[in-house]
Amino acid sequence: MRIPRPHRHDVVIAVAGLLCGLGLYGLDLHVNARRDLLPEWAVLVPLVVTAGLELLRRTAPRPALIAGTVAVVANEFTVGSLVTIVMFTDLMYAAVVYGRPAMARRLPFVTGALTIAATVAAVLWWRDAEALMAGVLVGIVCFGPAVTGAAVRNHREAAETARLRAEQTALLAEMDRVQAVTAERARMARELHDMVANHLSAIAIHSTAALSIGSADTSREALTVIRENSVQGLAEMRRLIGLLRATTGDAAPVAAPTLDGLGALVEQARVNGAASGLEVVLEDARPADGPRLPAPVGLAAYRIVQESLTNAVKHAAPGRVRVRLSLDGGVLTVEIDSPYGEQRSGPRAPGSGAGLVGMRERVALLGGEFSAGAETDGTAGREAPRWRVRALLPADEKAVRE
Repeated sequence: MRIPRPHRHDVVIAVAGLLCGLGLYGLDLHVNARRDLLPEWAVLVPLVVTAGLELLRRTAPRPALIAGTVAVVANEFTVGSLVTIVMFTDLMYAAVVYGRPAMARRLPFVTGALTIAATVAAVLWWRDAEALMAGVLVGIVCFGPAVTGAAVRNHREAAETARLRAEQTALLAEMDRVQAVTAERARMARELHDMVANHLSAIAIHSTAALSIGSADTSREALTVIRENSVQGLAEMRRLIGLLRATTGDAAPVAAPTLDGLGALVEQARVNGAASGLEVVLEDARPADGPRLPAPVGLAAYRIVQESLTNAVKHAAPGRVRVRLSLDGGVLTVEIDSPYGEQRSGPRAPGSGAGLVGMRERVALLGGEFSAGAETDGTAGREAPRWRVRALLPADEKAVRE
């Protein structure tokens, strides 16, 4: 069995106790009357044993307390050493502070019961008020150190609990910060994509058309559209940069786009999609006297229409693009469908798929429903594939807050 290495403070306590006990023995200072049963030097045996047990007060408190109890009882059959008793009280204190939780909880009650029992037994035996001193001595030697150790242990455990709680709070705060940064980065990515992607797509398509067609009129028209989209894209980019740089509330608030600007958005899509043979139609079936939409819902619906029209300009086959809005039962329905085909005669712009991800995220943040994919349309007696985007957004202010 490997003996645990004692703590350096325990070594100091053991050496100091042994030296003090030897000093009192040399001065012939004892706590008991002269005993004839054992020689005077016998008092050194409990002293040395108790001093050795002080080396185990932290590493093995329970065995040290048991052996120390035997040593202090043996000390009473000799001339007695005060240092042995004092070191026993330290073993009792260490057993409560460093021992197992179950033993630490039991010792104050056990020593309290022992103190009461010793007091009652002394009074019944000697039938004298001075017999109460026996109970007081047992309480000082046993109950007092146990209660003191319990108080110290409780304070240490409370401090440890507070430290762990502080670490957990700091960890949760860091997790919240990381989540907030991640959410803000995702929001910035959506805004940047929605504001700039449609203008850059139009520039790419019309620049391709200008390079592939030798007509001066066509090139001039394409360059005009390129210039308009470049100016609008720069304005949107400056607005976003201004929002990112704003660190105080001194700057004037920037108005977010709403569904009132759908007319201009659709008109711009008509111009951008003319080279690809697209016809954009807006069907707004919302009641004129209907409730005002919450700002997040209006912004999300605008961005969904904007991104859908951008995708139509980049990928749709020639034909009609329909944008339909309806408001019924507190739900705003946004539908955009466009001709879908694998081949396209006009110029195209590459896509990354981030637009669909952004639209799905916007709808999810509002607690709505989103779907996008190719569907067949049986109008005019034929099955014509179309790409349909559909979003259901809660139009109630209370539902949006929840």
